[in-house]
Amino acid sequence: MPAKGKHRRPKSSPFSRGIAAAGTGGAVLALPVLGATDAAAAQPAAVAQPAAAPATYVVVAGDSLSKIAREHSLSGGWKKLYEDNRATLGDDPAMIRPGLKLTLGGKSAAGPAQKAGADSGRADRSERDNASAAEPAVAPAKKSYTNDLDGWIKESLDILAQHGIPASYEGIHRNIMRESSGNPLATNNWDSNAAAGTPSKGLLQVIDPTFAAYRLPGTSMDSFDPVANITAACNYAADRYGSIDNVNGPY
Repeated sequence: MPAKGKHRRPKSSPFSRGIAAAGTGGAVLALPVLGATDAAAAQPAAVAQPAAAPATYVVVAGDSLSKIAREHSLSGGWKKLYEDNRATLGDDPAMIRPGLKLTLGGKSAAGPAQKAGADSGRADRSERDNASAAEPAVAPAKKSYTNDLDGWIKESLDILAQHGIPASYEGIHRNIMRESSGNPLATNNWDSNAAAGTPSKGLLQVIDPTFAAYRLPGTSMDSFDPVANITAACNYAADRYGSIDNVNGPY
């Protein structure tokens, strides 16, 4: 029996601890063991993706800079969109109109739905509200009328409606045909008004004092102007008879 002695753990060198033995039949191959750090270093570096090119947007009816910036989640809001397209829009951001091509910057990394926290949500809403308030509204297209008796009557009816003055197309047309036969330059030089120096003028034969008293704001100061003449006469007829529709003879 061998003598008792202390059993010592054989020393191993740092080099041997980093080696693994692999058997291949009777031979032994020494393979290096990669640590975690070495393995990570061996991984290929991530390839950076190129930034997306700016997109192009064609303006449609009803668009505004703030609406476009909001719908496309543009970083910087409508102000940045305006600056990026100043060469197209000029010095007035309200000059946006259908058909214009605008360059859109990259979308913000996190849209409103991805922002966490009540404070950030409130700040985002506040920014959108401020942008909407600052964005000049696009004026609606002005209604057009034909430059004839039909157009003059229709424009007059719209103005009268704004002032709450009752009148109908038939009532106005009927009295115009009796008074002037539809001639906006008609002048009466033979009746008592003409003898007094204030001849009746225009489509509804209004004398100057009546025209001055009943002309509606925003209409021409020329009593021969068809719309100004019609609206002044209808205002006078409404004051005296309730409506031009109630007039069926000289008034």
